[in-house]
Amino acid sequence: MNKIMIKTKNFLVRQAVAVKIAINNNSGEGYIDTAVKILIAVVLGALLLAGLYALFGEVVMPTLIERITEMFNYAG
Repeated sequence: MNKIMIKTKNFLVRQAVAVKIAINNNSGEGYIDTAVKILIAVVLGALLLAGLYALFGEVVMPTLIERITEMFNYAG
């Protein structure tokens, strides 16, 4: 009976050490950080491009067309 208890205790200690080593392993940490950074950069870039497209389409280009038309309007 005592021999079974010692084997069980040794097994549990080995499993606890294996779990502790697995928890402290940081080998895959850089991949997730890099993926999140790339995803954030893509989303921010898309938002910036959408804002510039809306700004040029609704504010800058109509005003520019109006000023060019006024500039070449020789009738007065």
